[in-house]
Amino acid sequence: MALKIYHMIINDLAIQAKQASIQLSALNTEIKNKALINIAKSLDKNRERIISKNKTDLETSEKNNIGFPLLKRLKFNDDKINTVIKGIQSLVDLPDPVGKTISAIELDKNLELYKVSCPIGVTGVIFESRPDALVQISTLCLKSGNAVLLKGGSEASNTNKILTEIIAESTKDAGIPEGWIQLLETRSDVDEMLKLDEYIDLVIPRGSNEFVKYIMDNSNIPVLGHAEGICHVYIDDEADIEMAIEVAVDSKIEYVAVCNAAETILIHKNIAAQVLTGLKQKLDEYKVEIFGCAQTQKIINVSAATEESWKTEYLDYKVSVKIVSDLNEAIDHINTYGSGHTDTIITSNTIAANKFLNLVDSGNVFWNCSTRFSDGFRYGLGAEVGISTNKIHARGPVGLEGLLIYKWLLKGNGQTVKEYSANNKSFIHKKLEKDFNL
Repeated sequence: MALKIYHMIINDLAIQAKQASIQLSALNTEIKNKALINIAKSLDKNRERIISKNKTDLETSEKNNIGFPLLKRLKFNDDKINTVIKGIQSLVDLPDPVGKTISAIELDKNLELYKVSCPIGVTGVIFESRPDALVQISTLCLKSGNAVLLKGGSEASNTNKILTEIIAESTKDAGIPEGWIQLLETRSDVDEMLKLDEYIDLVIPRGSNEFVKYIMDNSNIPVLGHAEGICHVYIDDEADIEMAIEVAVDSKIEYVAVCNAAETILIHKNIAAQVLTGLKQKLDEYKVEIFGCAQTQKIINVSAATEESWKTEYLDYKVSVKIVSDLNEAIDHINTYGSGHTDTIITSNTIAANKFLNLVDSGNVFWNCSTRFSDGFRYGLGAEVGISTNKIHARGPVGLEGLLIYKWLLKGNGQTVKEYSANNKSFIHKKLEKDFNL
């Protein structure tokens, strides 16, 4: 009986979200932006309460020895609050993505077909221990007109609760329908949510490949997979050595506990000796442990890399290094061991760069810049719900556009199909350069 009641609770939350999503999809830009501004003000006003709750989560997690990467993600201090507020402000400045005419076709005189953007509906997002992700995800969903069910890591439970309360209250005051944001609190909540394909339109899991696969195997709801971030820096033999070292180091250490940090550095054999000495010197400053291939070990004193090294997302001050014979081997290595997240080439050779950009099968492929640029906020998308390594409607950082789908709107004047079936009328299929309006 208890299990049945529990299922009904989750079911009710999903129903509320579904009902709210219908109303939310039709709200005008002014109301949504007012709600976003309210959220930013409330986060600023409630700093002490938020940080206090986060301190409780941090203390509990330290006692449970959850490890450095998760602790770093979990910390939600003044700087992170400032960052999410800045992200919300940038979101307010972005144009409303809902109701935009994607294409228009005149099928016949006074019979016009429009393809118009609209929200997906209800999204279920399962994310890691970062409380800032909760703010980013919920505000993106709000701006794009989607309701959201959120499940964060249990280690951030106190922080996530207060953030959800603040967001829900702030948006209610602005005229957003109640129930649009729901917080799930236990792991069993996730299993229950995965059964609710009648109400939930998309699930976005952020975690390991195994976790994403589990979600896909246990639900009929479409899944936008954001798996591991095994990102690469490839230093070509025509690279500027100083640039290559700076970009590789930034890709690795600027923030090690995130999915767009580099985990493997590939170096062309012709330039390996010159690069490795300077690279190790820089990485040693940050106490980065290097796991190198046999050729790397002949040049610098590092730990031995294994087959597992190329498959590992460290999220820590650790990195794998491999010397490759040429560009083709680098591309093959990335496409074999990479997660399809973000990979960059450092070279002055435009032909090599073009080949790398075209043949590396990842959502984000860069030339002469850090993998850390792979981010919704830096892309100008207004933060991100996650980074998709899938090949469906959204790939790479999933911002506002990734939370939209479209509907076909047909505007006529009494036309019937029988007129065309009987060849009394013919379609003209003329492209129109105008937006939908009544």
